[in-house]
Amino acid sequence: MSIDVKDQATGDAGTERRLNMIEAINDALDIMLERDNDVIVMGEDVGYFGGVFRCTAGLQEKHGKTRVFDTPISECGIIGVAVGMGAYGLRPVPEIQFADYIYPGLDQLISEAARLRYRSANDYIAPMTVRSPFGGGIFGGQTHSQSPEAIFAHVAGLKTVIPATPYDAKGLLISAIEDNDPVIFFEPKRIYNGPFSGYYDKPVEPWKKHNDSVVPEGYYKVPLGKARQVTEGEALTVLAYGTMVHVAEAVCATKGIDADILDLRTIVPLDIKAIEASVEKTGRCLIVHEATRTAGFGAELSALVTERCFYHLEAPVERVTGFDTPYPHSLEWAYFPGPVRIGEAIDKILKD
Repeated sequence: MSIDVKDQATGDAGTERRLNMIEAINDALDIMLERDNDVIVMGEDVGYFGGVFRCTAGLQEKHGKTRVFDTPISECGIIGVAVGMGAYGLRPVPEIQFADYIYPGLDQLISEAARLRYRSANDYIAPMTVRSPFGGGIFGGQTHSQSPEAIFAHVAGLKTVIPATPYDAKGLLISAIEDNDPVIFFEPKRIYNGPFSGYYDKPVEPWKKHNDSVVPEGYYKVPLGKARQVTEGEALTVLAYGTMVHVAEAVCATKGIDADILDLRTIVPLDIKAIEASVEKTGRCLIVHEATRTAGFGAELSALVTERCFYHLEAPVERVTGFDTPYPHSLEWAYFPGPVRIGEAIDKILKD
């Protein structure tokens, strides 16, 4: 099973500080712009304004308008230019302002970025990292709340990363930027400023009161493809990523469940060994994600667990997901996989 995140990290990190996820992402970008002249940050409002969530605040002023610059409102153009930059030898980090708007760039991502190494027999690569806020829980409605990660996990040649803590956000983003393959880096915007328990009517706990907000200064990497052990337990395995890691952890703590919770961190590459070891230990598996249920990444996880751990399972694999509908505004908390639905799924698994 994967070891603790801080034991996995590599680099020359120094003094530790407490940061929220926005600050950690900004720190990673700042470090990589400083270390590598080929790194370029680009996107809508990322320059002068510093990004709609302020993840790129101050970077243009520090590194200049040729390294951090605003683009037209054209996702297809942003991704297409990034592919060309990567083939030329640069390491672009384009931002798509919301994951809901990434779809105009799909042809460039799927037909060009993901295929470039294969089509050119490794003569050309596309070392680009596409950052984008994703997920719900902020009353963003159908056009600012989607979770399209399964689309990209389906595409051979793309890597898909989803951090759940400030520490991981920085370390994983640095790893993504240094990777020679195109990476989709989804940032769960509901937890930009603090972990979320799923109880939307309770005060938000800021990251700086949370242990996972401790982020070292300087350069370090968290490797892609290594899950994080959130809690150790014997009763059941919980597989989650992004915001749902914190919701699942809060539900299990409230119910007093001895859960083995894995934060997948990256869904491609996937730490299947950590998943197998956990399910073989517990015999039960719950999968939680925000995205719609049908053909969501939870379906792939369920199939893998069933194929690889069938004789260890003591109950059917359960999934708690969003519904097969557009993301609603007025009924957000009915759609969002919250404590009630997760609690009911846990009770069902443990009853079987």
